[in-house]
Amino acid sequence: MSDLTHRRILRMAAPIVLANATVPLLGLADTGVIGQLGAAEAIGAVAVGSVVLTTIYWVFGFLRMGTTGLTSQAIGAGDRREVRALLLRGLMLGGVIGVLVIALQWPLIEAAMTIMSASPEVDALARGYLSIRVWSAPAAIAAYAVNGWLIAAERSRAVMVLQLVTNGVNIALNVGFVLGLGWGVQGVAAATVMAEVMGLGFGLWLCRDGLRGMIDWSSVFDPARLRQMVQVNTDIMIRTAALLTVLLLFTAWGARFGDVPLAANQVLMQFVTLTAFVLDGFAFAVETLVGQALGARNADALRRAARMCSVWGLGAVLAMVGCFAVFGGAIIDLLTTDPQVRAAARDYLPWMVIGPVLAVPGWMLDGIFIGATRTRDMRNMMLISLAIYVAAAIVLMAYFGNHGLWAAMIVSWVSRGATLGLRYQAIYRSLA
Repeated sequence: MSDLTHRRILRMAAPIVLANATVPLLGLADTGVIGQLGAAEAIGAVAVGSVVLTTIYWVFGFLRMGTTGLTSQAIGAGDRREVRALLLRGLMLGGVIGVLVIALQWPLIEAAMTIMSASPEVDALARGYLSIRVWSAPAAIAAYAVNGWLIAAERSRAVMVLQLVTNGVNIALNVGFVLGLGWGVQGVAAATVMAEVMGLGFGLWLCRDGLRGMIDWSSVFDPARLRQMVQVNTDIMIRTAALLTVLLLFTAWGARFGDVPLAANQVLMQFVTLTAFVLDGFAFAVETLVGQALGARNADALRRAARMCSVWGLGAVLAMVGCFAVFGGAIIDLLTTDPQVRAAARDYLPWMVIGPVLAVPGWMLDGIFIGATRTRDMRNMMLISLAIYVAAAIVLMAYFGNHGLWAAMIVSWVSRGATLGLRYQAIYRSLA
């Protein structure tokens, strides 16, 4: 931790930001390729199926965060055997979860499609998409462990290359299966399955140093370490479910105000997504650096890592909201052509100038607490923030309508940072 510099932070954060930037390209490619068939039902089916599986997989995103936190601490402590064991545990856990998703696919798909309430044509095509796509669940979920392990090892360039290769293969197979072979919606699903399996294989190659040689299975299955991993990941899963509830309630409550405000909200959520893509780079960096500092029992390095990464995160967000303030209207016009939606989105645009800045503390503290594996605090504070959000939304929507809903969302971001801030000093006390 003696060479903690701004250059090192940027070297870790920049590839993550670039990797995140490729995520929307895959969605655009899916839509563009299937759109060549000229069938609205096919486009809708791919959209619905993608949302369903993305939501399911997002719940298991704890595996990425938990692996990063625990592995970075093992690196800081110089425990190479545990670094290796964590990769193997993560891969096995991801594989087991993926197999369970396959085994439970029928109730999961039924519940999801009931919630979606799609037309009969879209419903049938989406079910066909999901019945194929679900078979890559072990690879897709195990890849979270690979990404988490690489981030902890400060190999964010490898994460970027892995993302580019996986998405590139997916796009190429999309074109071949849908436009070349005429497989339609099933072709998009098959392309994603093959890309995710190949992506995991490439990820394992990138992690080959952690898999080479004889494996100490007693270390991999150490009961105390396994219990710690299960506890950390369970806490993060509950926290993620609470965060997902906030987003789902935001969409559901927004629908009460009519189609135009609902559409405007979804347009502005793309601003939130852009902010998240940038902040993730610095949040991932702070996860790694805080974890290493904690593993090395270095309180000073922990403070410097938290401060320096947070300054970069704040600076990046200030630059973004400046762009939103100046070019927000033009960005809205790119995202929608509906005059009413454009006007409504402009009306709510000031929240995108205010909100992201207020969200920075919560975002960066999330990274700090993941690196420190203070996941119980993360879980509890997120549940408190969810309760605050619900109470704020009920009151503010009654007086201010959709503006009140956006205000409540920002209240949830502020409360997330404030509640975690109350537990921040406990991390330092653990080093005493």
